[in-house]
Amino acid sequence: MKNITYIKNAQIVHENGIIWDGALIYEDGIIKAFGPERDMEAPAGCEVIDAGGAYAGPGFVDIHVHGGGGFDTCFDALEAAEHFLSHGETTILSTPAYDFNFKELMEAIDCAKEGIKKSETIKGLYLEGPYTSPDYGANAINNPWRKEIPPEEFMAFVDNAGLFAKVWAIAPERPDLLPFLEYARKVNPDCIFALAHSEATPMEVRALGKYRPTIQTHSMNATGRRKVYGGTRAYGPDEYSFKEIDVFCELISDSCGIHVHPEMQQLLLHNKGIERTILITDSTVHDVPNPPEVAHVTDLNFDAYGGISGSKMTMDKACKN
Repeated sequence: MKNITYIKNAQIVHENGIIWDGALIYEDGIIKAFGPERDMEAPAGCEVIDAGGAYAGPGFVDIHVHGGGGFDTCFDALEAAEHFLSHGETTILSTPAYDFNFKELMEAIDCAKEGIKKSETIKGLYLEGPYTSPDYGANAINNPWRKEIPPEEFMAFVDNAGLFAKVWAIAPERPDLLPFLEYARKVNPDCIFALAHSEATPMEVRALGKYRPTIQTHSMNATGRRKVYGGTRAYGPDEYSFKEIDVFCELISDSCGIHVHPEMQQLLLHNKGIERTILITDSTVHDVPNPPEVAHVTDLNFDAYGGISGSKMTMDKACKN
């Protein structure tokens, strides 16, 4: 039996604007039709919801989110899911911290899996480590993954994540990477690799062959470039991602343009277009005070050394920015 819902008296948000006096029909969770209420007829026997003039539209998808509202998306998965759902996020991926040590990472995966099984909002795991460069990102000085990771460790956390792992973030310049990539794809053939926390050259990324990343983790943030001759501009992960048509770029758009300067956001959209830009919050849970020079910023988190450490945003705020 089909589950059909008719929503009336709504301001319907869609790609090209807002229908102020709108109605929509969705069936088994899929939007089937929408338009001005005068042109929409409620199907017989359906559930009718009066939106009371509120906005209605597709739910936000946040593929890269560590926590928010005081709740971690791994250790407090259900509470975090409720927090983000209250801001219109109907789909999120639980994202453990990239600087978790082995024990912490295994515990985070265990807790997230339990949340995924119980929640309709959490759809899987985004693993932002440990195969990133420890030289980039918040709290870099304390990153525990500077040495080669033995097979018994990477096989353990890959096995634990299993089919729940939707994205593995990697730095292509790591010398110990290939065995991990092979095993991660063996365990979950559908997992995606993301270019993250890296100073890899385009040549190093292309050298990964069939394991090349198809997402760039928070583009133009926590990336680097190695020096080249004289005054020549160096090239790194951002340049590679801008050029490669099959790469989607994540974007953190905070209120002050600190993660990514507004001019660079425009450059990203000019190169990738809306269709290949993935807006994310990279929201985290921290209690470190802002550095004095950014004391006025309300939607970002910082580490103990003054570095950016994710955001306090939800997707409604990110879209507004």
